[in-house]
Amino acid sequence: MSIDPREKIVLFIDGANLYATSKAIGVDIDYRRLLAEFQSKSYLLRAYYYTALVEDQEYSSIRPLIDWLDYNGFTVVTKPAKEFTDASGRRKIKGNMDIELTVDALEMSQYYDHLVLFSGDGDFTALVAALQRKGKRVTVVSTLTTPTPMIADDLRRQADFFMDVADLAKIVGRTPPVDRTSPQVERSAPVDRTMATVDPKGT
Repeated sequence: MSIDPREKIVLFIDGANLYATSKAIGVDIDYRRLLAEFQSKSYLLRAYYYTALVEDQEYSSIRPLIDWLDYNGFTVVTKPAKEFTDASGRRKIKGNMDIELTVDALEMSQYYDHLVLFSGDGDFTALVAALQRKGKRVTVVSTLTTPTPMIADDLRRQADFFMDVADLAKIVGRTPPVDRTSPQVERSAPVDRTMATVDPKGT
């Protein structure tokens, strides 16, 4: 991990993108361990988690994760997801948080030295470049281990450092248990498995 212990760092997590990435490599992210790992490497100023929430549902399976993150050191940023039907008649949900994440990262830039971005979305390439012009270092967290890389090539090239989720998962991940209802399964922190129906790009 290319983080100077003297740096003030912030984590910006694109929830839908990290969910898709971790699902693709077959691991769950333990957010308690994730926070502890970065706190042990440097001064962790803030950890942000961005996700869209589906409206008009009596119960959302992402709510336990959101509530846990809110109470355990994360700043959660949400907005209502928009439901639409595509040209093929398929129901889709648009949950793009790019603008919110970008605005927050730029507004906060005077307070941190190093931003760790959990996303492979190429739309963030311009954000990374803008932060670098302000003298910030940026690490992008995604994966190259899937048959089709989850990270846009332009984003990876622009970032100062690249961290593969597959490597990070050796520290902060766990293999999803087969029987999630078993009382013997340890669940130290909720994991995000709710965005499967959400198209993070809204396309």
